[in-house]
Amino acid sequence: MEKTKLLAILSCLFVLLLALLFNQFYFHNFTEISSTYTLSSNKMKAWVYSEYGVSGEVLKYESEYSVPEINDNQVLVKVEAAALNPVDYKRMLGFFKGIDSALPHIPGYDVAGVVVKVGSQVKKLKVGDEVYGNVNETPLQNCKRSGTLAEFTAVEEHLVAIKPKNLSFAEAASLPLALSTAYQGFELTEFTPGKSVLILGGAGGVGSLAIQLAKHVFGASKIATTCSTGKIELVTSLGADVAIDYTKEQFEELPEKYDMAVKAIKENGKVVTIWGEVTAPGFSFLVTSKASDLEKLNPYLESGKVKALLDPKSPFPFSKTVEAFAHLETGRAIGKVVIHPIA
Repeated sequence: MEKTKLLAILSCLFVLLLALLFNQFYFHNFTEISSTYTLSSNKMKAWVYSEYGVSGEVLKYESEYSVPEINDNQVLVKVEAAALNPVDYKRMLGFFKGIDSALPHIPGYDVAGVVVKVGSQVKKLKVGDEVYGNVNETPLQNCKRSGTLAEFTAVEEHLVAIKPKNLSFAEAASLPLALSTAYQGFELTEFTPGKSVLILGGAGGVGSLAIQLAKHVFGASKIATTCSTGKIELVTSLGADVAIDYTKEQFEELPEKYDMAVKAIKENGKVVTIWGEVTAPGFSFLVTSKASDLEKLNPYLESGKVKALLDPKSPFPFSKTVEAFAHLETGRAIGKVVIHPIA
Protein backbone atom coordinates (compact mmCIF):
# COMPACT_ATOMS: atom_id res chain seq x y z
CA MET A 1 0.00 0.00 0.00
CA GLU A 2 2.77 2.43 0.97
CA LYS A 3 4.57 1.60 -2.24
CA THR A 4 1.44 2.38 -4.28
CA LYS A 5 1.05 5.76 -2.55
CA LEU A 6 4.70 6.57 -3.15
CA LEU A 7 4.39 5.77 -6.84
CA ALA A 8 1.27 7.91 -7.07
CA ILE A 9 3.04 10.84 -5.42
CA LEU A 10 6.07 10.47 -7.69
CA SER A 11 3.78 10.33 -10.73
CA CYS A 12 2.03 13.52 -9.63
CA LEU A 13 5.36 15.25 -9.07
CA PHE A 14 6.58 14.15 -12.50
CA VAL A 15 3.42 15.48 -14.15
CA LEU A 16 3.75 18.73 -12.22
CA LEU A 17 7.38 19.07 -13.29
CA LEU A 18 6.44 18.52 -16.93
CA ALA A 19 3.70 21.11 -16.61
CA LEU A 20 6.12 23.64 -15.15
CA LEU A 21 8.68 22.99 -17.86
CA PHE A 22 6.04 23.29 -20.57
CA ASN A 23 4.66 26.43 -18.98
CA GLN A 24 8.13 28.03 -18.91
CA PHE A 25 8.89 26.97 -22.47
CA TYR A 26 5.52 28.03 -23.82
CA PHE A 27 5.41 31.44 -22.24
CA HIS A 28 9.09 32.15 -22.95
CA ASN A 29 8.62 31.36 -26.61
CA PHE A 30 5.25 33.05 -26.78
CA THR A 31 6.82 36.22 -25.46
CA GLU A 32 9.72 35.90 -27.88
CA ILE A 33 7.42 35.23 -30.82
CA SER A 34 5.07 38.01 -29.81
CA SER A 35 7.88 40.54 -29.64
CA THR A 36 9.64 39.31 -32.76
CA TYR A 37 7.09 37.92 -35.17
CA THR A 38 3.78 39.59 -34.39
CA LEU A 39 2.58 43.15 -34.28
CA SER A 40 1.11 44.28 -30.97
CA SER A 41 -0.21 47.40 -32.71
CA ASN A 42 -0.16 49.11 -36.07
CA LYS A 43 2.50 51.56 -34.87
CA MET A 44 6.29 51.45 -35.00
CA LYS A 45 9.37 53.55 -34.32
CA ALA A 46 10.89 55.25 -37.35
CA TRP A 47 13.07 58.08 -38.59
CA VAL A 48 11.08 60.37 -40.91
CA TYR A 49 11.54 63.57 -42.88
CA SER A 50 8.58 65.63 -44.05
CA GLU A 51 10.55 68.26 -45.94
CA TYR A 52 13.76 68.25 -47.95
CA GLY A 53 16.95 69.46 -46.34
CA VAL A 54 20.08 68.55 -44.36
CA SER A 55 19.62 65.38 -42.31
CA GLY A 56 20.50 67.09 -39.04
CA GLU A 57 17.64 69.54 -39.56
CA VAL A 58 14.83 67.56 -41.20
CA LEU A 59 15.23 63.97 -39.99
CA LYS A 60 12.98 63.36 -36.97
CA TYR A 61 12.33 60.40 -34.67
CA GLU A 62 8.75 59.15 -34.57
CA SER A 63 7.63 56.66 -31.92
CA GLU A 64 4.08 56.11 -33.25
CA TYR A 65 4.46 55.83 -37.02
CA SER A 66 2.14 53.59 -39.05
CA VAL A 67 3.47 50.14 -39.97
CA PRO A 68 3.37 49.82 -43.80
CA GLU A 69 0.73 47.58 -45.34
CA ILE A 70 1.99 44.87 -47.67
CA ASN A 71 0.79 44.07 -51.17
CA ASP A 72 0.15 40.52 -52.38
CA ASN A 73 3.71 40.20 -53.74
CA GLN A 74 5.42 41.70 -50.69
CA VAL A 75 6.71 40.57 -47.31
CA LEU A 76 6.81 42.57 -44.11
CA VAL A 77 10.27 42.50 -42.57
CA LYS A 78 11.14 43.18 -38.94
CA VAL A 79 14.23 45.30 -39.51
CA GLU A 80 17.26 44.14 -37.53
CA ALA A 81 19.84 46.31 -39.31
CA ALA A 82 19.93 48.94 -42.04
CA ALA A 83 22.78 50.56 -43.97
CA LEU A 84 23.14 54.11 -45.24
CA ASN A 85 24.16 55.02 -48.79
CA PRO A 86 25.08 58.40 -50.32
CA VAL A 87 21.81 58.26 -52.27
CA ASP A 88 19.95 58.43 -48.92
CA TYR A 89 21.17 61.89 -47.98
CA LYS A 90 21.11 63.15 -51.58
CA ARG A 91 17.47 62.11 -51.80
CA MET A 92 16.82 63.84 -48.46
CA LEU A 93 18.39 67.02 -49.83
CA GLY A 94 15.84 66.94 -52.65
CA PHE A 95 18.19 66.10 -55.53
CA PHE A 96 15.56 63.79 -57.04
CA LYS A 97 12.33 65.43 -55.89
CA GLY A 98 11.10 65.82 -59.45
CA ILE A 99 10.90 62.02 -59.82
CA ASP A 100 10.56 61.03 -56.16
CA SER A 101 7.49 59.80 -54.31
CA ALA A 102 5.50 62.22 -52.16
CA LEU A 103 6.71 63.23 -48.71
CA PRO A 104 6.97 62.18 -45.88
CA HIS A 105 9.73 59.58 -46.30
CA ILE A 106 11.35 57.01 -44.07
CA PRO A 107 14.88 56.85 -45.60
CA GLY A 108 16.90 53.71 -46.15
CA TYR A 109 17.47 51.23 -48.99
CA ASP A 110 19.47 48.36 -47.47
CA VAL A 111 17.90 46.01 -44.94
CA ALA A 112 18.55 42.78 -43.07
CA GLY A 113 15.84 41.30 -40.90
CA VAL A 114 13.19 38.66 -40.32
CA VAL A 115 10.03 38.06 -42.37
CA VAL A 116 6.98 38.53 -40.14
CA LYS A 117 4.18 38.54 -42.72
CA VAL A 118 3.81 37.37 -46.32
CA GLY A 119 1.46 38.42 -49.12
CA SER A 120 -0.88 35.98 -50.80
CA GLN A 121 1.29 35.72 -53.93
CA VAL A 122 4.60 35.17 -52.13
CA LYS A 123 5.99 31.79 -53.17
CA LYS A 124 9.50 31.31 -51.78
CA LEU A 125 9.67 33.17 -48.48
CA LYS A 126 7.90 32.35 -45.23
CA VAL A 127 7.48 33.86 -41.79
CA GLY A 128 10.68 33.46 -39.81
CA ASP A 129 13.08 33.62 -42.78
CA GLU A 130 16.15 35.80 -42.23
CA VAL A 131 16.56 37.94 -45.33
CA TYR A 132 18.53 40.85 -46.76
CA GLY A 133 18.12 43.13 -49.75
CA ASN A 134 17.43 46.58 -51.12
CA VAL A 135 13.79 47.62 -50.77
CA ASN A 136 13.92 49.89 -53.83
CA GLU A 137 14.28 48.21 -57.22
CA THR A 138 15.63 51.42 -58.78
CA PRO A 139 17.59 53.96 -56.74
CA LEU A 140 15.99 57.25 -57.79
CA GLN A 141 12.53 57.13 -59.34
CA ASN A 142 9.39 56.68 -57.22
CA CYS A 143 11.28 55.14 -54.32
CA LYS A 144 9.24 53.79 -51.43
CA ARG A 145 7.97 56.27 -48.88
CA SER A 146 8.65 53.67 -46.19
CA GLY A 147 12.33 52.73 -46.22
CA THR A 148 14.44 50.71 -43.81
CA LEU A 149 15.17 53.11 -40.93
CA ALA A 150 12.17 51.81 -39.02
CA GLU A 151 11.11 48.75 -37.05
CA PHE A 152 9.31 47.29 -40.07
CA THR A 153 9.51 47.67 -43.83
CA ALA A 154 7.53 46.23 -46.74
CA VAL A 155 9.41 44.84 -49.72
CA GLU A 156 8.69 42.79 -52.84
CA GLU A 157 9.71 39.15 -52.61
CA HIS A 158 11.97 39.38 -55.69
CA LEU A 159 14.13 42.04 -53.99
CA VAL A 160 15.25 40.06 -50.93
CA ALA A 161 17.31 36.90 -50.56
CA ILE A 162 17.94 34.52 -47.69
CA LYS A 163 20.72 35.94 -45.50
CA PRO A 164 23.99 33.99 -45.52
CA LYS A 165 24.13 32.15 -42.21
CA ASN A 166 27.70 33.22 -41.45
CA LEU A 167 26.87 36.93 -41.66
CA SER A 168 25.47 39.01 -38.84
CA PHE A 169 22.45 41.19 -39.57
CA ALA A 170 24.74 44.24 -39.54
CA GLU A 171 27.11 42.68 -42.07
CA ALA A 172 24.26 41.54 -44.32
CA ALA A 173 22.59 44.96 -44.26
CA SER A 174 25.79 46.57 -45.50
CA LEU A 175 25.78 44.65 -48.77
CA PRO A 176 22.73 44.75 -51.07
CA LEU A 177 22.86 48.08 -52.94
CA ALA A 178 26.66 48.26 -53.13
CA LEU A 179 27.09 44.58 -53.98
CA SER A 180 24.54 44.66 -56.81
CA THR A 181 26.08 47.86 -58.15
CA ALA A 182 29.59 46.39 -58.26
CA TYR A 183 28.39 43.09 -59.71
CA GLN A 184 26.27 44.67 -62.44
CA GLY A 185 29.12 46.98 -63.41
CA PHE A 186 31.27 43.98 -64.27
CA GLU A 187 28.38 42.20 -65.98
CA LEU A 188 27.51 45.20 -68.17
CA THR A 189 31.09 45.54 -69.41
CA GLU A 190 31.20 41.80 -70.12
CA PHE A 191 34.31 41.52 -67.98
CA THR A 192 36.11 38.20 -68.50
CA PRO A 193 38.95 36.43 -66.65
CA GLY A 194 42.42 37.74 -67.42
CA LYS A 195 41.42 41.38 -67.90
CA SER A 196 42.71 44.23 -65.76
CA VAL A 197 40.65 46.82 -63.92
CA LEU A 198 41.11 50.18 -62.23
CA ILE A 199 38.56 50.83 -59.48
CA LEU A 200 38.11 54.35 -58.14
CA GLY A 201 37.59 54.69 -54.39
CA GLY A 202 38.55 51.19 -53.32
CA ALA A 203 37.86 51.82 -49.62
CA GLY A 204 34.25 52.90 -50.21
CA GLY A 205 31.08 50.85 -50.11
CA VAL A 206 31.00 49.92 -53.81
CA GLY A 207 34.76 50.03 -54.35
CA SER A 208 35.63 47.64 -51.53
CA LEU A 209 33.23 45.05 -52.94
CA ALA A 210 34.30 45.67 -56.54
CA ILE A 211 37.90 44.77 -55.62
CA GLN A 212 36.77 41.50 -54.08
CA LEU A 213 34.44 40.61 -56.94
CA ALA A 214 37.16 41.37 -59.49
CA LYS A 215 39.53 39.01 -57.69
CA HIS A 216 37.30 36.14 -56.60
CA VAL A 217 34.32 36.18 -58.99
CA PHE A 218 35.50 37.66 -62.30
CA GLY A 219 39.14 36.51 -62.29
CA ALA A 220 40.86 39.83 -62.97
CA SER A 221 44.56 39.55 -63.85
CA LYS A 222 45.40 42.87 -62.22
CA ILE A 223 43.40 45.09 -59.88
CA ALA A 224 44.35 48.70 -59.27
CA THR A 225 42.45 51.15 -57.11
CA THR A 226 42.65 54.72 -55.85
CA CYS A 227 42.60 55.61 -52.17
CA SER A 228 44.12 57.99 -49.63
CA THR A 229 47.42 57.28 -47.89
CA GLY A 230 45.88 55.82 -44.76
CA LYS A 231 43.78 53.28 -46.68
CA ILE A 232 46.50 51.64 -48.79
CA GLU A 233 46.90 48.69 -46.42
CA LEU A 234 43.14 48.15 -46.37
CA VAL A 235 42.65 48.01 -50.14
CA THR A 236 45.60 45.69 -50.62
CA SER A 237 44.18 43.37 -47.97
CA LEU A 238 40.95 43.25 -49.99
CA GLY A 239 42.85 42.09 -53.06
CA ALA A 240 44.14 45.17 -54.89
CA ASP A 241 47.48 44.63 -56.64
CA VAL A 242 48.17 48.34 -57.09
CA ALA A 243 47.10 51.09 -54.68
CA ILE A 244 47.27 54.58 -56.19
CA ASP A 245 47.46 57.29 -53.53
CA TYR A 246 45.34 60.06 -55.04
CA THR A 247 46.80 62.59 -52.60
CA LYS A 248 50.19 62.16 -54.29
CA GLU A 249 49.56 61.22 -57.92
CA GLN A 250 46.90 61.43 -60.61
CA PHE A 251 45.92 58.00 -61.91
CA GLU A 252 45.12 59.32 -65.40
CA GLU A 253 48.71 60.55 -65.74
CA LEU A 254 50.29 57.19 -64.92
CA PRO A 255 51.72 55.15 -67.82
CA GLU A 256 49.83 51.91 -67.10
CA LYS A 257 46.40 51.46 -68.69
CA TYR A 258 43.60 49.01 -67.93
CA ASP A 259 40.90 47.02 -69.72
CA MET A 260 38.20 48.49 -67.48
CA ALA A 261 38.79 51.95 -66.09
CA VAL A 262 37.94 55.63 -66.16
CA LYS A 263 40.39 57.71 -68.26
CA ALA A 264 43.34 55.33 -67.75
CA ILE A 265 41.96 52.92 -70.31
CA LYS A 266 43.54 50.65 -72.89
CA GLU A 267 42.57 50.78 -76.53
CA ASN A 268 39.30 48.85 -76.91
CA GLY A 269 38.83 48.94 -73.15
CA LYS A 270 35.58 49.79 -71.42
CA VAL A 271 34.51 52.46 -68.97
CA VAL A 272 31.60 52.17 -66.55
CA THR A 273 30.58 54.55 -63.78
CA ILE A 274 27.61 55.10 -61.50
CA TRP A 275 27.96 58.88 -61.48
CA GLY A 276 28.96 61.67 -63.87
CA GLU A 277 29.16 61.76 -67.63
CA VAL A 278 31.55 59.64 -69.67
CA THR A 279 32.32 59.60 -73.36
CA ALA A 280 32.04 56.55 -75.60
CA PRO A 281 32.92 53.74 -75.31
CA GLY A 282 32.11 54.40 -71.69
CA PHE A 283 28.68 54.58 -70.07
CA SER A 284 27.06 55.26 -66.73
CA PHE A 285 24.31 53.14 -65.27
CA LEU A 286 21.84 52.91 -62.41
CA VAL A 287 21.62 49.61 -60.62
CA THR A 288 18.44 47.54 -60.80
CA SER A 289 18.28 45.69 -57.52
CA LYS A 290 17.17 42.06 -57.48
CA ALA A 291 17.48 39.08 -55.19
CA SER A 292 18.98 36.97 -57.96
CA ASP A 293 22.26 38.95 -57.79
CA LEU A 294 22.52 38.27 -54.07
CA GLU A 295 21.65 34.61 -54.55
CA LYS A 296 24.42 34.21 -57.14
CA LEU A 297 26.95 35.77 -54.78
CA ASN A 298 25.82 34.07 -51.57
CA PRO A 299 28.32 31.18 -52.02
CA TYR A 300 31.20 33.69 -52.12
CA LEU A 301 29.87 35.37 -48.99
CA GLU A 302 29.35 32.07 -47.18
CA SER A 303 32.86 30.89 -48.07
CA GLY A 304 34.35 34.15 -46.82
CA LYS A 305 35.95 35.00 -50.16
CA VAL A 306 33.84 38.17 -50.34
CA LYS A 307 33.46 40.00 -47.04
CA ALA A 308 31.34 42.86 -45.79
CA LEU A 309 33.28 45.98 -44.82
CA LEU A 310 31.74 48.09 -42.08
CA ASP A 311 32.99 51.52 -41.17
CA PRO A 312 34.99 51.39 -37.89
CA LYS A 313 32.36 53.59 -36.20
CA SER A 314 29.59 51.18 -37.14
CA PRO A 315 27.20 49.95 -36.11
CA PHE A 316 25.45 53.08 -34.89
CA PRO A 317 22.49 52.48 -32.55
CA PHE A 318 19.07 53.46 -33.87
CA SER A 319 19.00 56.48 -31.55
CA LYS A 320 22.19 57.81 -33.23
CA THR A 321 20.88 57.72 -36.81
CA VAL A 322 21.39 61.47 -37.32
CA GLU A 323 25.01 61.10 -36.19
CA ALA A 324 25.42 58.20 -38.64
CA PHE A 325 24.22 60.41 -41.49
CA ALA A 326 26.60 63.17 -40.42
CA HIS A 327 29.50 60.71 -40.54
CA LEU A 328 28.50 59.46 -43.99
CA GLU A 329 28.18 63.01 -45.28
CA THR A 330 31.81 63.77 -44.42
CA GLY A 331 32.86 61.53 -47.31
CA ARG A 332 35.44 59.84 -45.11
CA ALA A 333 33.52 56.70 -44.19
CA ILE A 334 35.20 53.36 -44.87
CA GLY A 335 33.02 50.64 -46.33
CA LYS A 336 29.42 51.01 -45.14
CA VAL A 337 27.77 52.93 -42.32
CA VAL A 338 25.30 50.60 -40.58
CA ILE A 339 22.49 51.13 -38.07
CA HIS A 340 22.01 48.24 -35.59
CA PRO A 341 20.06 47.32 -33.56
CA ILE A 342 16.85 48.92 -34.79
CA ALA A 343 14.61 50.46 -32.10
